[in-house]
Amino acid sequence: MALASHPIEIPFTKFDAVGNDFLVVRSEVLTAISCRSSWRSRFAQAICDRNSGVGADGLILVASPRNPRRDASMRIFNADGSEAEMSGNGVRCAAAFVALEGAGAQLPAHSVTLSLQIETAAGIRHVTARRTADHIWSMRVAMGRPVLDPSRIPCCLDPAKAPVVAFPLATTLGTFPVTITSMGNPHCSLFVDTFDSLDWVALGREIETHRLFPRRTNVEFIRVVSRRQIEVRFWERGVGKTCSSGTGACAAAVACILNRRTGRRLRVLTEKGVLQVDWPEKSGVMLSGSVKLVARGAYYY
Repeated sequence: MALASHPIEIPFTKFDAVGNDFLVVRSEVLTAISCRSSWRSRFAQAICDRNSGVGADGLILVASPRNPRRDASMRIFNADGSEAEMSGNGVRCAAAFVALEGAGAQLPAHSVTLSLQIETAAGIRHVTARRTADHIWSMRVAMGRPVLDPSRIPCCLDPAKAPVVAFPLATTLGTFPVTITSMGNPHCSLFVDTFDSLDWVALGREIETHRLFPRRTNVEFIRVVSRRQIEVRFWERGVGKTCSSGTGACAAAVACILNRRTGRRLRVLTEKGVLQVDWPEKSGVMLSGSVKLVARGAYYY
């Protein structure tokens, strides 16, 4: 199908998840225009551009679920047009979009808690959502167990080395002990005393495309505040520096626990707010945080 030569009007909804912003579009809208997957990538780049587009860290396409017992399915595209397997903050925004659409003109009362199941490329994610203010939801996501097997992360290390803790990663800025995991997408986490002690933006950019990671990786820089609290800076694959990351917060918490630096229940301080991560013994990781509706409108592509 040929694309129209005149601007195409595409409805969007924008959410902020503790500093991670996403644009949500109904997948059917794009499918009706073109079935070519490459077009979705180009569209993601255009609408996420902070100068000529609406601007966001990523684009979420929400569609009807493959399994009718679920509430929705989602695909997520980074700002550079690449498709990601998973996003912890993104799935919370998708859930808020589903809750908002399902409510129509009548939003649920603040005390009502919704249980939603969202299909992602990394599996089903169970979300509990409660509206705490007119445009704000409190969200808790069952993120599943962290992947520690290098072959499944993926990471070019011997699977027998799992879990990959304090691995000496050589870079042009020096060699750093890193912890490598997956929360449905690959993560490389390292500890710092202060964020001013190194050029973490340059280091994150280099580690993202390190030969050790065949699908690139997300990078977290962790400052341990106490046994119950950490502060994190994020370099996200396909986006760059972001103010927050859901899977990044989870990976950072997992790294702290594997390295025995903290307890299993953590407040994660980001540049724009707080996320809560829990990893109980013999269980999956839980991610909690707020989601705010920012805007609804039409983008002319």
